[in-house]
Amino acid sequence: MGRPGEPPEGAAEGTPGGGEDEYRSVVFDESFVRAARLQEYSAEERIADHAPAVRRRPPARRPGLSRQAFALVLLIALAFGTAIYMGVRNPYQNPAARRAAEPLRMTVIPLAPQGAVPGTADPARLFAHSPAARYRVGAEGIPLPPSRRTPHFSDSQVVTALSTAKDYIVRSSLYPEVLTGQQVRPVRALVAPGQLDQFDESFTHPAADGRHAPTGWLVRFDPARAELADRGVRVQGTLQAAETDAATLEVTADHTFVYALRPAGADTRAPVSLFTVRRELQFRFDRDDLRLRQTQLIVSSVQAGPLSCGEDSTNHLRPLLAGQTAGTGGPAGTDPYATGGATALCGSLAASAQPSV
Repeated sequence: MGRPGEPPEGAAEGTPGGGEDEYRSVVFDESFVRAARLQEYSAEERIADHAPAVRRRPPARRPGLSRQAFALVLLIALAFGTAIYMGVRNPYQNPAARRAAEPLRMTVIPLAPQGAVPGTADPARLFAHSPAARYRVGAEGIPLPPSRRTPHFSDSQVVTALSTAKDYIVRSSLYPEVLTGQQVRPVRALVAPGQLDQFDESFTHPAADGRHAPTGWLVRFDPARAELADRGVRVQGTLQAAETDAATLEVTADHTFVYALRPAGADTRAPVSLFTVRRELQFRFDRDDLRLRQTQLIVSSVQAGPLSCGEDSTNHLRPLLAGQTAGTGGPAGTDPYATGGATALCGSLAASAQPSV
């Protein structure tokens, strides 16, 4: 017989303590109970009429899913915040907020010779016996100066301003298609958008009003009067950059160009004369101009000769060629009552500025 408390037949063979010992190591902790899908009704609930002894528990909410949802919301909020930040911190200014471009102010002064214009069939001889004998040829005569950063502009930005100004000078003073009046587009491509209307109006409706003279934007000769006898234009001058405020760089250019010209359509053996143009230009750049490699030309002062003071130099330069004189014609008439026009100016081309041949 079994011991007190044991079944009459005794404990099961091979298992000390009977069948209960088999489950003594199993611990039904709280998490195990919560995870159970079936739940027995309580004693109070069993008093009521319930056919089944147990009920099915609703599935427990998974904590991992809520963490994923939280992470997704956080990611969306982060992306939205980044978009707002980048919009506020946009490195490029809104074009609508840019300062309006200042109109170009220009002056074109003809220089009349004191006698007959000297000339010879050999352009090299003319250059060798003129003040331009030691000038460099073409763009080599427009070297970039050493550049340094300013308080609000980096060294690379200063270099960009200088190189863009040089590019404008080269295109507007040295390109053969521009000098002969065939093209203006190479120059126009460098003009800031705020000045394009003024530029276009200057060529569609030229006027000697200090605002709309094509010869204030570029150098071009009357193709019916003169042509290039030598494409090697002699050049000498300087470039300087300076910061005017936290948002603006300005470049000042002062260059003298010497061209060899002959009469339009003449034989290559026809006498050649020299024509001199001094251009003093002031360029302005904001950060958008630097990024786009465009410029605002705000001041243009041109002295050119030999020209006749009686000729209109607004649309084209009409050079006096070898053997010609300025004649008795005076400068173009000025109406002091017309406040919208510019005062006509004319100078005298010194003999020392002409080749001694």
